Amino acid sequence: MNIEEFRDYCMAKAGVTEETPFGPDTLVFKVMGKMFALSGIETFDFINLKCDPDEAIDLRDRYEAVKPGYHMNKKLWNSVYVDSDATDEEIYKWIDDSYRLIVESLPKKVQADLASLS
Repeated sequence: MNIEEFRDYCMAKAGVTEETPFGPDTLVFKVMGKMFALSGIETFDFINLKCDPDEAIDLRDRYEAVKPGYHMNKKLWNSVYVDSDATDEEIYKWIDDSYRLIVESLPKKVQADLASLS
């Protein structure tokens, strides 16, 4: 996976915007204003993704590619290294999971607004 594929995959989801709130080197993807994925722009080594706390630990145990979230809440975020032992398909699934977790945490009205965008 490269940064263009990552970006295209994230941007294809309903209600997603991209921003650089942490400076010009960090690309952040948000759904309805809430962050679900971020990565470096110049150096695309890893992606930070939100994760269920129990699953986060399991993924870290099973994959060399998955580490506690760099500069993030280590309980809720994983850093997924793109050139390691996880396949692109697995990474895409984890992006989907991160997006879903954020959508499920949105207020019901915002979820309804998002559903109307699909």
